[in-house]
Amino acid sequence: MKRKHIFTTLLLFLSLYVPLSLFSQDFEMRGTTLVRYRGNAADVTIPKDVTSIGDNAFYNNKTLESVTIPETVTFIGTRAFAGCSSLGSIEIPRGVSTIRYSAFEGCTSLTSITVDIQNNMYSSVDGVLLNKNRTVLYLYPEGKQERTYTIPTGVTSIWDSAFARCSSLTGITIPSSVISIRFRTFYECTNLASIIIPASVNNIGMRAFEGCSNLTDITISEGVISIGNWVFYGCISLTTITIPSSVTSIKEDAFNGCTILTTITVDIQNNAYSSVDGILFNKDRTVIFKFPEGKWETTYTVPTGVTSIGGNAFNRCTRLTSITIPESVTFIGYAAFNGCSSLTSITIPAGVTSISDFTFSECRSLTSVTIPNYVTSIGGSAFNGCSNLASVIIPESVTSIGNGAFWGCIRLADITIPQGVTSIENNVFINCASLTSVAIPENVTSIGRSAFMGCSRLTSITIPSSVASIGDNAFSRCYALRTVEIFRKTRIGMDVFPVTAQIIYSD
Repeated sequence: MKRKHIFTTLLLFLSLYVPLSLFSQDFEMRGTTLVRYRGNAADVTIPKDVTSIGDNAFYNNKTLESVTIPETVTFIGTRAFAGCSSLGSIEIPRGVSTIRYSAFEGCTSLTSITVDIQNNMYSSVDGVLLNKNRTVLYLYPEGKQERTYTIPTGVTSIWDSAFARCSSLTGITIPSSVISIRFRTFYECTNLASIIIPASVNNIGMRAFEGCSNLTDITISEGVISIGNWVFYGCISLTTITIPSSVTSIKEDAFNGCTILTTITVDIQNNAYSSVDGILFNKDRTVIFKFPEGKWETTYTVPTGVTSIGGNAFNRCTRLTSITIPESVTFIGYAAFNGCSSLTSITIPAGVTSISDFTFSECRSLTSVTIPNYVTSIGGSAFNGCSNLASVIIPESVTSIGNGAFWGCIRLADITIPQGVTSIENNVFINCASLTSVAIPENVTSIGRSAFMGCSRLTSITIPSSVASIGDNAFSRCYALRTVEIFRKTRIGMDVFPVTAQIIYSD
């Protein structure tokens, strides 16, 4: 009995000196890096032998309310505490020299970040994380409840996602010291109503205001040079915007998803851009960049003299039923008419030689399209989701048809593939449920994965001797397919034909 008592006392004594990570199964370690916390405690003290909190270490832990980080920690990884929706506050010790991007993303209850005053890399003001000399604002906690916020004077850069999902904020004041607004800075600030971009800012980064669904008033001051990709995507309350003379670069999808935007106005002294009737053009009006999605017109004639229709130019203009394109146009960009769900027909001018990716994707009312004889390529998903497109003539000039080009064209009854096409790419005619016949030309050497999958009315198919390979599922779910003529030398992937089809081999 005495020996048992001595043994128990010894174990208790040793436990005071052995690192916690040896006893707890909650902490997954790799050396001195905390790789993953697997517990469900509300209050967590990280072991004192930890020097790094790894990427995703506490990711999506819904029970964590508070965490004590030891002085030994120097590194906090990407998304280390992301999704910890119950975490209310956090203290950064003096030794931390690196906090990676998105370390606290999705911490919806986080109201305060406090930094040890002796930390040489970071500081905090009113719970907001900044660098030591307070020139960079890294993070405004998502859970702060203030309605307005003034960024401290002296801040020159607002970091990626610094205000992302700060839904309580209705107004933010940016001082004239700021020169850069970065990636997703104000992403999904859903109650932000107005903002002024000062003249000191030269760049508005990608997705900076994406999802700011209540933003009605934005002033872009003279001095801003570039507006990045998807900057205003999903700003569904924005009706007008003015581009100052200083802007020389606007990415083609900057205004996508602005569903009630009716007017883009450009300062007359701008040397790169102009506007006519609220529509964005280049300066000499040879390129149309953006027809606002919220305009009420149902028909539109592109002005004579325009040679290029930019990518996303008419993206999601759901009211337009008719668009007239002049013969002067020789180029139509990526997703130019994507989502024009009321557009019924369109004629592509003779000077156009290629149809870009997603050009007419999701044009669900499109019943006919005229492709000119000089087009050589049809891009990926070019007619994807054109569910009322009943017929299309692909000219002999076409030599390539991209992935998913006619995916989901459920009324397309027949198709002739030109002789110049040598490869039928993946998913080209997937789910073309009305397709009853298709002729594969002798020059085709390969048929891609799922190329005709779901063509449920296709009854027979002849594979020419030129075809060397057929990808997985190329004709799967073609339930009406009864006969397939194919050469033995052709390499056939997995589940290419339905089990009900009779395969007739030739040598």
